[in-house]
Amino acid sequence: MDRRELLGSVSIFSSLDDRELDRLLEATTTKRLEPKEVLFRKGDPGNQLYGILSGSLKVSTTGADGRDVMFALMGPGEVIGEIALLDAEERSASAVAVEPTELLTLHRRELIPFLERHPRAAIGLAEVLAATVRRLSERAEDRQTMPLPGRIAKGLLALSERYGKHPIVGGPVEVHLPQQDLADLVGTTRESVNKQLRGWESEGIITIGRGRVVLDRPDALRAILDRAEG
Repeated sequence: MDRRELLGSVSIFSSLDDRELDRLLEATTTKRLEPKEVLFRKGDPGNQLYGILSGSLKVSTTGADGRDVMFALMGPGEVIGEIALLDAEERSASAVAVEPTELLTLHRRELIPFLERHPRAAIGLAEVLAATVRRLSERAEDRQTMPLPGRIAKGLLALSERYGKHPIVGGPVEVHLPQQDLADLVGTTRESVNKQLRGWESEGIITIGRGRVVLDRPDALRAILDRAEG
């Protein structure tokens, strides 16, 4: 995905015409991160918006018990940093590269005047913020009400749909994510995730690899999720 394609695909800027998009593109730069490299930490100044061109980012914070709480795994085409960018407050979470990652960056001093001149883009940004709040609310509800097998199944299915890879066309889908990150995402311990994954592997539902999970029978995971939601 190139910079122009990314900008045009983001809902914030989807209403812009070609000339407006080109003008905004001139104000952007790119940034590269190595695996486990920190993009920003909770409490850092929020003065840049980032769009993911390639790779992925883990967005998390530290809970009161000292454990990581993972908000999201983000991939190509997604935008991060919009909340702190708008209110000029500190970052509310930390972002770390999961794999080699390339980012498009847009500074607050460029974006705010642009939004003032283009109210349609401001409305798009409001929609992104609303979607973020809705997603976090849903995840908090899941952690309170959904049994752990359902949460893990839901997490794996969502990750496979957004970031899954098919080494063999038409074959099983692979999700590349360490078990600790999956545990942080669903709000449990790595040991609990590993125990559940091992059980599913013995049933032929998944195959566990180093830093990855292969979904051999996604239909079985959907059935587990359906029972948990029902």
